[in-house]
Amino acid sequence: MTALVGMRTASDDMRKLALRIELSQADEIKMMQHWLEVRGQQAPGEHDHHMPGAPRMPGMLTPEEMDRLAGAKGVEFDRLFLEFMIKHHAGALLMVDELFSASGAGQESEVFAFASDVIADQKAEIDRMGAMLQELQK
Repeated sequence: MTALVGMRTASDDMRKLALRIELSQADEIKMMQHWLEVRGQQAPGEHDHHMPGAPRMPGMLTPEEMDRLAGAKGVEFDRLFLEFMIKHHAGALLMVDELFSASGAGQESEVFAFASDVIADQKAEIDRMGAMLQELQK
């Protein structure tokens, strides 16, 4: 989603938001890949969740939603981006909630700290994007 921002928005604020999201998610992905690697596990491919029949992770856009986003420009793009990225971030919160709901899961200090950081970061970004969305709707 963030890769579309440069070509679809006229807003510097949207570009800054997309860059923050890109950087934070890249760091999160690296941490999770390293965590798996240290434990002898293979990380799924970046786009494995898009394969036919693969379960859709919470917050992932449908192909139709991605098409709508890719086809939009200007303020309409900004609105869709914010709505869809809020959905995406809410999916991350749901996954952390599911982790902490599972008996005995998320107890390792590294995982607990990471998941707690995800909660704080995603909630802050959701709040920021919600405020940006309200500004667009004025």
